[in-house]
Amino acid sequence: MTRLEQPAAKQVCLVIGAGDGVGGAIARAFAAEGMAVCVTRRARSLKQLEALVEQIRAAGGEAHAFGVDARIESETTDLFATIERDIGPISVVVFNIGANVQFGIRETTTRVFTKVWEMACLAGFLAGREAANVMVPRQKGTIIFTGATASIRGRE
Repeated sequence: MTRLEQPAAKQVCLVIGAGDGVGGAIARAFAAEGMAVCVTRRARSLKQLEALVEQIRAAGGEAHAFGVDARIESETTDLFATIERDIGPISVVVFNIGANVQFGIRETTTRVFTKVWEMACLAGFLAGREAANVMVPRQKGTIIFTGATASIRGRE
């Protein structure tokens, strides 16, 4: 088989911050379109993530779960390298980490604010940079940033 006769590489969608809400729905939607879906959450939530993966597989899709702390640069770069090497070229990256904080501004400590900043901003930067690193050389790809389900739920 010549290079021109080889089948096209499968499309891969990475959802960083997949759960029961928006992230899970996004993962299921891309899987329903035939893409291999890679989903992440912090390692302590990996068991919950496996339920989403099994749901996608039961519907005939391809899904892979990764326990990753997206705030840690080495974990994010390793995630992209692993997916590119073992699953396929990443075509879509969805950053869906939400920082659901239960404090008003007067009760928010610097420690809480820093954690939220790391989850929402630093992790988003790392995901965007790594996505660009794999997509720009190929001159194609899509990067989507959401605010997670917490963005659409009102609070008093």
